[in-house]
Amino acid sequence: MQYKITAPNALNSIIPLPASKSISNRALILNALSLSASEIANLSDCDDTNVMVEAFTSGSNLIDVKAAGTSMRFLTAFLAITPGEWIITGTERMKERPIHLLVDALVSLGARIQYIGNVGYPPLKIKGTALDGGEIYLSGDVSSQFISALLMIAPSMSKGLIIHLEGNIISVPYIKLTLGMMAQFGVKTHWDGRTIKIYPEEYRATHYTVESDWSAASYWYEIAALVDDARIELKGLFKNSMQGDSKVAELFLDLGVATEYTKDGVILTKTGKVTKKMFHNFVNEPDLAQTFAVTCCMMGIPFMFTGLQTLKIKETDRIEALKNEMKKLGYLLYDSDDSILEWNGERCEPEADPVIKTYEDHRMAMAFAPAAIKLDHINVAHPKVVTKSYPRFWDDLKSVGFSIEE
Repeated sequence: MQYKITAPNALNSIIPLPASKSISNRALILNALSLSASEIANLSDCDDTNVMVEAFTSGSNLIDVKAAGTSMRFLTAFLAITPGEWIITGTERMKERPIHLLVDALVSLGARIQYIGNVGYPPLKIKGTALDGGEIYLSGDVSSQFISALLMIAPSMSKGLIIHLEGNIISVPYIKLTLGMMAQFGVKTHWDGRTIKIYPEEYRATHYTVESDWSAASYWYEIAALVDDARIELKGLFKNSMQGDSKVAELFLDLGVATEYTKDGVILTKTGKVTKKMFHNFVNEPDLAQTFAVTCCMMGIPFMFTGLQTLKIKETDRIEALKNEMKKLGYLLYDSDDSILEWNGERCEPEADPVIKTYEDHRMAMAFAPAAIKLDHINVAHPKVVTKSYPRFWDDLKSVGFSIEE
């Protein structure tokens, strides 16, 4: 299945954004750990959150997280302290995504986890048990989801947990998001330099409302940058958000999009001021990289993006995926050191009526769709992949004047 997408020349629209997947998934874990009977308000309805809800409500000891990496990592830690025997698995791609660093850390703390297939990868067999806790050392450049998974179960450990982060610490905003939400559920944390300390403590049940998703907002910033005339109001976003991807508002100033904050969200308008070349280290906002790579190419703005080391272990190898699909559109991107992606303005002959592959990656579909604004149209394969984080994405595009044909 594929969509043929044609874009309007101007937008004046109001978009109710989806709830944050990152916050929703953390809230589900923390809500369960607090033994709260309250439902979480404005919970995301995306695939990644739905598999978490299913895990908590199905009553089954076999949990299939499908393509949800966050759910795999958070639930692995949660099940490690939950009485019972559990099997957690996912898609074929999930079985290729390494999880040994998290499993090794949990086992060192007393967890009982076995690999069912290839060592170091899902699926896993877990026998939930109480953990003593203690001190562990982790490389700071591992996925922040590994760190967050450990942090959220730390208060239940009899000795608490001290995590020493070594080397370069990446995705700091996501770690801060986890610690901030733990505080909202009544647990004190201490982060001093490279050491995070969490003492034994009980979570407090609380009524929790999830804010809208800044990652989803990035595609509307992209649309605002590419379209000739734009005024787009995005509901449910806040200036002092704990989401790291709220950085998108500052970054898109370089691409001619201004952000006005209101009591209900933000309003995007065009400034007419655009940088000649864009440089940014995405170590704290890796999920924004695809959005900016496509936007810059479509605007003819060369770029050098660094800090992309986690992109190779996402839903797909996002660096290779970007190189492959941008080449179809006539743009030659280069990478180096497994963490740098750049475009120096070099072009090649585009394919005739290319079809953009999505690689089971929701962000590939959503980052490339706005390119239709600068092209006659764009074709996107397997468009339903957006249900992973933004199920209404295509409906929202239609509501503002995009034409979408199967």
